[in-house]
Amino acid sequence: MTILMVGMHDSVLTIESSKSGWNSRESLKETNPQSIAFDPLNSGRAYCATFGNGMWKTDDDGLTWSNIGKDVISSPYVMSVAVSSLNSGNKFNKVYAGTEPSAFYVSNDGGDSWEKMKSLNDLPSSRSWSFPPRPWTHHIRWIEPDSNNPDYVFAAIEAGALVQSHDGGKTWIDRNEEQGPYDTHTLATHSKAPKRLYSSAGDGYFESFDYGETWTSPMEGLRHGYLFGIAVDSSNPEGVIVSASNGPSRSYVAENAETFVYRKDTDGKGWNTVTNGLPEPGGSTMLCFASNIKTPGEFYAVNNHGLFLSTDSGSSWKKLDILWPREYLQQTPWALAIKEK
Repeated sequence: MTILMVGMHDSVLTIESSKSGWNSRESLKETNPQSIAFDPLNSGRAYCATFGNGMWKTDDDGLTWSNIGKDVISSPYVMSVAVSSLNSGNKFNKVYAGTEPSAFYVSNDGGDSWEKMKSLNDLPSSRSWSFPPRPWTHHIRWIEPDSNNPDYVFAAIEAGALVQSHDGGKTWIDRNEEQGPYDTHTLATHSKAPKRLYSSAGDGYFESFDYGETWTSPMEGLRHGYLFGIAVDSSNPEGVIVSASNGPSRSYVAENAETFVYRKDTDGKGWNTVTNGLPEPGGSTMLCFASNIKTPGEFYAVNNHGLFLSTDSGSSWKKLDILWPREYLQQTPWALAIKEK
């Protein structure tokens, strides 16, 4: 069984595969979900970060939720949540949460308790962090636990910095001032490509093969330089797809949006636009992606027009046959998570 969770504007949409097709249901209504992560060790467990309503967890695939971390997580504006894919020997893998204003929290017991990693805010670059739509503040847009080292974790301060920790968040290494992304929206690592980072950023596409000590920006064929979503084929570190536009004003509001999907050639010859099975760029908000770690070449994508599936590493797509209410056509989904049960 495949289970997908989508962070819509005002609810979490859970979609489950069955012998007769796909079944969907809504939960966490009026919470403004921002980020969703499944726990690979615990069937039914997922976490949802919401903007204004704190952190939530479920143990029954979204049928019921409980609000967690209120006594420690100082801001209700939780922008990101992630669970390490690497078993640390405990009952629960590490859970990470990031807020607005930027603060980083870690839980080692499945969200029952949290610790704030205060050293993040001591980084020299923190004095310049500022999110343009709300310039008086800033936030952690994305958290990426490394796929190969359980102590490595990366935090993307939107329009501020991509920083990293090699001890689970206790201490931090500041952004690379000479090169690399400034405005990472989504970061990926890959279990078959140690030390490799993939950044989908507002200032372009970036890759590093040495944990961010040096960066390249292979943009050949990418005609749109504002990137949001990214996914990498679980079986092939060279199979990369991104969503892109000409800027934020063309990305998140349906009536103004014009967005595109690009696929990186595995032979190294650049990027190609993907259109087969996807909605027209005009009126399409930015796509969020998720790759299926158990099925090579399988990607899922979501935007205001629905959920889409690719089984050929992003070359072609098919829309899932699920209920998609009319009001969703004007919404921008912020999160997509997948697990196999």
